[in-house]
Amino acid sequence: MFVKKENELKKVKKAWPTKDAMEQVYEMKLWGHNRSAFYSGIGSHDPMIVNPYVDILASFLTSFQKPLVVCDLGCGDFNVGKELVKHTKKYVAIDIVTDLIKHNKEKFKEENLEFHCLDISTDNLPSGDCALLRQVLQHLSNAEVQNIVSKLTNFKYVILTEHLPEGHFIPNKDIISGQGIRLKKQSGLNLMRPPFNFKVVEEKQLLAVALNDYQGVIVTTLYKLF
Repeated sequence: MFVKKENELKKVKKAWPTKDAMEQVYEMKLWGHNRSAFYSGIGSHDPMIVNPYVDILASFLTSFQKPLVVCDLGCGDFNVGKELVKHTKKYVAIDIVTDLIKHNKEKFKEENLEFHCLDISTDNLPSGDCALLRQVLQHLSNAEVQNIVSKLTNFKYVILTEHLPEGHFIPNKDIISGQGIRLKKQSGLNLMRPPFNFKVVEEKQLLAVALNDYQGVIVTTLYKLF
């Protein structure tokens, strides 16, 4: 029994750094702030970034005769996700920050909407047709990204949004989770390249938004897995 408890404690401790970092981001308002107690930064609120994303996702989701079950892996303050719920059979929104999920549950209520507090790197993911990862993996280490990628094979579609450098760059330079993104190393994620080697049957860029007032470009890519 003691060995089992010790192993469980090790697993918890291993998961703490990223969870603590993300909780600190909101507590210290490191991504900025507005009237809400929780704010996920300009990437979730700047109309230049949000509106084209919502439009292209709405177009994709409504293209199916039978609505999809969508899992939003890293839903943040849900300023973006709230616009997509109506286009789905069920929308499962997930984030690692406990108080953020509690806040979202109180603020956003739809019959086909669920919120769960999970670490998508270490916890089992809910089942669904399509996974959304919008500017989430860019904050995580390669080891955590690899853990997540190994679980994405359960989804038929994955829609990934990443903040990337403009022009040529060396992909997938490692970082410490929660301490900035790869842009500071003139790098960005490319799941098709080592060490991830994500296997898909189709890859299609849906959107690229150049950031005139900020460095880089935000790219949204659709992957079809089977």
